[in-house]
Amino acid sequence: MDTLSYKTISVNKATANKEWVVVDATGQHLGRFASKVAKILRGKYKPSYTPHVDCGDNVIIINADKIELTGNKWNDRIYLSYTGYPGGQREKTPAQLMQKGSDRLFLKVVKGMLPKNRLGAQLLRNLYIYDGTDHKHQAQQPKNLDINSLK
Repeated sequence: MDTLSYKTISVNKATANKEWVVVDATGQHLGRFASKVAKILRGKYKPSYTPHVDCGDNVIIINADKIELTGNKWNDRIYLSYTGYPGGQREKTPAQLMQKGSDRLFLKVVKGMLPKNRLGAQLLRNLYIYDGTDHKHQAQQPKNLDINSLK
C-alpha cells in the first residue's frame, strides 16, 4: 500500500494560486453578496483551501453604489464603532456610510465576515471597491465572475 498518496497537502504563501476576480454588485443584496465575497477572499471555493493561509483571490467589486438592502434597513440598521474615549460609542446607518462612500459600507460588512485576527486584516487588503464600471486593475487581467453561480 502506497502511504505517500494519502498525504494532505497544505498550501503555503509560496504555493497559493491567487487570481484576480471582478464581481458586479448591480442589483445584489448586501448581506448575501458580501458573504460570497468573503468566501472568495478566504479561498473557500478552491479545493486547496487552507484555513490559516491567505489562499483566496483578489476581488474587485464594481458598481458598488448599486447595491440593495431590503425593507427599511438603510435607516433602521445600526453599525456601532468606539473611539476609545469614555462616551465615545458612535452609531452609523448604512445610508450614512454610503454617503461617505460605498467602500466604507462594503469594508464594514465584509470585515465582519472575516476572521478577527491578522489573517483577516491581510485578507481585507485583497478587496478593491469601485462605484462605476471602471477600475485600475486591467494590468492584472481579472476574470469576470458571476456571483449568482456560487453557493
